[in-house]
Amino acid sequence: MKNRARSSAMWVSVFLVAQLSAQVQTIVPPVVADAKPDTVEHIKIHGESLEGNLEGDAVDRDVFVFLPPSYSKDKHRRYPVVYALHGYSIGAEQWTHEIHVPQTIEGAFAQGAKEMIVVLPDSKTMHNGSMYSSSVTTGDFEKFISHDVVTYVDAHYRTLPNRESRGLVGHSMGGYGASRIGMKHSDVFGSLYIMSPCCMSARPAGAVNPELEKKLESVKTAEDSAKLAFLERAQLATAAAWSPDPKNPSLYLDLPFKDGGVQPDVLAKWAANAPLAFIDQYIGNLRQYRAIAIDVGDQDGLRTDTAKLHEVFDNYGIANTFEIYPGTHTSAVADRFQNHAMPFFDKNLCFSAGCR
Repeated sequence: MKNRARSSAMWVSVFLVAQLSAQVQTIVPPVVADAKPDTVEHIKIHGESLEGNLEGDAVDRDVFVFLPPSYSKDKHRRYPVVYALHGYSIGAEQWTHEIHVPQTIEGAFAQGAKEMIVVLPDSKTMHNGSMYSSSVTTGDFEKFISHDVVTYVDAHYRTLPNRESRGLVGHSMGGYGASRIGMKHSDVFGSLYIMSPCCMSARPAGAVNPELEKKLESVKTAEDSAKLAFLERAQLATAAAWSPDPKNPSLYLDLPFKDGGVQPDVLAKWAANAPLAFIDQYIGNLRQYRAIAIDVGDQDGLRTDTAKLHEVFDNYGIANTFEIYPGTHTSAVADRFQNHAMPFFDKNLCFSAGCR
């Protein structure tokens, strides 16, 4: 039974549980002397792209907006914007704690990064994660990020409303989101930073675990889902995002196993959502980026697939930087955000109305 349970975990093309279940275990960078405070706004953004989702997930989403120190003083100045995507099992608020904002944003500015707006949108769903994908079950979170949030921020803040002045970064499931959205929406974003992305490759099915199948099929409500273990719930999140089924209440999703057997059609849908499977379709889009950066910890089980993503970029001659740093999946994410991602956007975003 233990062997079957281990094999069944491979249904989840999403995560390595030992690394991702400890999302908040991060090292806090030291406070930078003389750092000036950001202004933090906690707002709601209506997701038109999420309307009518079958899970009944919130359409008005929490969003944290970090305005740089000069924003309230220089009323005519406009700023580039960085959109930062959180990982699975956490929402935007917990993401602020994981990367220790606004401290790390303020620290980056104090160390020389030019001022920019940073936006953290929430994409947590009934089963703890949207996969930043398009699904009738969860709603179209891909469009929510690339259109709804960007449009709202440009309309309500003094931004530089062009792709060259927009950056996209994400960690883990957010790294998957940055990869997926980045490949498909190069008309919206101009620079891309991918941190420890999950779900790059399609996974083999493994053996069916009858107990797990029975447990997942017994879930009917959000309360039932909340009682599941991490990996079990992640499978439902994956199915809701990648194998939605509007004719299959009450969860409106199809699992890759049924009646003790494998459902190849569902597995094919999951495989089709792996960036390493669909990247070849978006090479032209990826060539439009001013810069792309990728990083991953040397103790992170996701490093192999992350390296494969870098290799595809290199094989196509797409300029990118790739770094394997000392650390686990989560240990250095706050440091990476302050001392690597923010300086990357300082160098690669457009900070004036006319630059290209």
